[in-house]
Amino acid sequence: MAPTASLAQQAPAPHSGAPLARRAATALAAALVLGAAAAPAAYAAAPGSPSAAAKKLPDGLYGTKDPQYDGVWRQSLALLAQHTVGVRPAASGVRWLVGQQCADGAFTAYRAEPGKPCAAKAMRDTNQTAAAVQALAALGGHGGAVDKAVGWLKSVQNDDGSWSSMPGSPGDANSTSVVIGALAAAGQKPASVTSKKHKTPYDGLLTFRLGCAGKEDAHGAFTFQLKGAAPNADATAAAATGVLGKGFVVAPAGRGAHTPVTPPACKDGKDKKAGPVSAAQAADGGAAYLVAQLDKNGQHLLSAMPGAKPQPDVGNTADAVVALAAGGHGAEARRPLAWLQKNAANWARQSGPAGYAQLVLAAHATGSDPRSFGGTDLVTALNATGPEPAAVSGAHVQDAKDDDGGIPWWIIGVGLAFGAGLGFLLSGRKRGGR
Repeated sequence: MAPTASLAQQAPAPHSGAPLARRAATALAAALVLGAAAAPAAYAAAPGSPSAAAKKLPDGLYGTKDPQYDGVWRQSLALLAQHTVGVRPAASGVRWLVGQQCADGAFTAYRAEPGKPCAAKAMRDTNQTAAAVQALAALGGHGGAVDKAVGWLKSVQNDDGSWSSMPGSPGDANSTSVVIGALAAAGQKPASVTSKKHKTPYDGLLTFRLGCAGKEDAHGAFTFQLKGAAPNADATAAAATGVLGKGFVVAPAGRGAHTPVTPPACKDGKDKKAGPVSAAQAADGGAAYLVAQLDKNGQHLLSAMPGAKPQPDVGNTADAVVALAAGGHGAEARRPLAWLQKNAANWARQSGPAGYAQLVLAAHATGSDPRSFGGTDLVTALNATGPEPAAVSGAHVQDAKDDDGGIPWWIIGVGLAFGAGLGFLLSGRKRGGR
C-alpha cells in the first residue's frame, strides 16, 4: 500500500512497505530501511531543523508528527483507506493534499509553504506522487491533478521500464510497484506505458525477480534493487501486488475463493518453463516465498536494524497480507491477518495514520471488518488522527484514545525508532535481507 514504508544504498523516496524517512543522513536512512515499517526515504533531516513540537502543523493534515519526510504519503494513505471503507474525508484534508502538488505535477514529501512554487532542487518523489494519485483518483473530482501527476511519473520512467523513488537513480521494485498501482488507479493500462527503449513497467519490475536463483527457500523472491541483489520480503510483497497491476486497494475475492500458491518450478537454478515468465507466475512465485517466510516466523515477517536482533515487522506483514489477497490466496492471507489482529493495534497507535491505514487496507483485502480488528475499531482510530470526516458509515467498538498500556517491548522500540506515519512507507523501502 504501504508506505513504503523506500533507503540505504540510494535512499529512495518512499514504501514499502518499508515504509518511511529517507536518507536521514545516509547512515540513518540505511538503518531505517533495515528496520520496521515506514515512509519515504529520500530526504535527510537538515541539521538544526525544527522538531514537530516546534512547528505548527497545517490544518487538514493527518497525524501529529513532523511531516517533513512522509506528509504526502501518510495523508494519501489515510484518505484512501477512509474512502475504501465508506468514510468521506474532510474537505480540508483533501485540499491539503491537492495543495502539495508542484506545478510540474510531482509531489515532494512535504511543502511547508504550498503557496510558493516548488524549488527546482526540491526532491520530487515518485512514491509520494504515486500515493497521491491513488488517493485522488479514488476520491474523484481531481482529474487535472491526477493527469499532471501521471504525466510527471511517465516523464521520469527509467529506460528499463522501472522507477526509483528519486528520479535519475537506478530503479527499485517497491517504487516501480507503487507507480504501477497509480497508473492503474488513474485508468491507465500500465502495459501501454513504455520507456524510451520501449520497456513497460512490468518489464522493469520483472528485472528484480530472483526466480530460481539462490537457495531453495528464496525461490520466487524479488530483490529491492539489482545492485547487491538479495531476497527481500518487503520488495516481494510490493512486486507480487504490482506485477498483477494492482495498487494499495485490493478488492476482496470472498472468503470462499482460494487459489493455491504455486512455487516456481526450478531446475539447476533456472525456471523449468521455457520463455518469459508470466505476471501470474511471477506473482505466484512471490506469494510462495512470502508464505514460506511467514510460516517460518510464526505468521509475521521480520525486520532487523544493524546490530540488533530481528524483530516482528508489522507493516511488512500487512503488505504481505495484501499481496497474498491480490493473488487470490485467501487462506494464506488470513493466517498472517490473524497475527496482525492480535499484535498490531499498539503498533498502529505508535505509527499514526499510515499505520492505521495499512491495517485497514489489509483487512479490506481479506474481506475482514476493519471496525472490529482484534477488538480495535481501526476506522474510528484512523478518523481520530485527522480532521473530522464529512461523513462516516458503520459502527465502532472502541475509542481511538484508549491508553497505550501493555505495548510489547518490540513495538515500543519500532515506534521510537521510526515515528508515526513511517511504518507503511519505510517498510516498503527496505533494501537487504529477508
